[in-house]
Amino acid sequence: ALIIGAVLAADPAARLRGLASAISGTGIGFSVQEVRVEGREYTPRDIFEAALGVRRGDATLGFSPSAARARLEASAWIETAHVERRLPGTIIVRIKERRAFAIWQREGHFSIIDREGRVMQSDNLGAFGPLPLVVGLGANAAAAGIIDLLRAQPSLAGRIEAAVRVSERRWNLRLIGGADILLPEGHEAAAITRLVELHARERLLDRPLAAVDLRLPDRLVVRMNPSPNAATPPINPTQVRSTRG
Repeated sequence: ALIIGAVLAADPAARLRGLASAISGTGIGFSVQEVRVEGREYTPRDIFEAALGVRRGDATLGFSPSAARARLEASAWIETAHVERRLPGTIIVRIKERRAFAIWQREGHFSIIDREGRVMQSDNLGAFGPLPLVVGLGANAAAAGIIDLLRAQPSLAGRIEAAVRVSERRWNLRLIGGADILLPEGHEAAAITRLVELHARERLLDRPLAAVDLRLPDRLVVRMNPSPNAATPPINPTQVRSTRG
C-alpha cells in the first residue's frame, strides 16, 4: 500500500486513471447514471449523442467534459456547449443551437443553412418555418449579405422568391412573378436602393416584367414580359426531394 501511495502521489494523472479503472471495474457508484440536456431542439439525437460520447453505465471519471464540448461545438447544429461532470454519476449538458437562417438550393437539393452558410439539415425543411431561399453554387457562403440587404427593404423583400448566385460573383433576385433583377457585383446595396426608389416613383415592380438589369450604374435596362400570364413557376422546396449533405 505504501508503494502504491508513493506512485500515485508522484503522478496525479496516474492516480485519476487508477481511480477510474478501479471504480468502473468494481461497479461502485462512479458510473454515469443520468445525462441532463438543456437547449436541444433541432439537433438530431444521433448526431448529439455521438458528439457527446457518453452513455449510462460508462465510467464517470473516464468521461472528458472538455473533449465532449469540443466535439459538440464542431457540429453544424451547435454554436456553444457547456458540459459538466458531477460525481458520482451525473453529466450536465447545456447547448445553444445555431439558428436556421435560410434555405439553400443547389443541383436540385435543398438544405437549411445557418448564417455562416453551414448546412444544418436537409430533411423536414418546413419545421423551421418560412426562410429566405438562396440558389446556386456558393450562395450559402454569401447568403448573409444579400439577405440582410433585403430585410432592410421590406417593400422589396416581400416580392422576392429567391436570391440566385451567378458564377459565384453576383446576385440575381427572382421575383415571385418570375422576373429577374440583375444586381451588379459588389454594389448590391446601391442597386437595391435604386430599385426601391424607382418602384416608389413609378410602380416599376407592378408591371409585367421579364427582367430589370441594374448592373450598370448609369443606365437601367427593363425587359417586359410579352406573355404576362406565363410566369415562371415558383420554386417550392417542400415539394422537392431532399438529400442529406
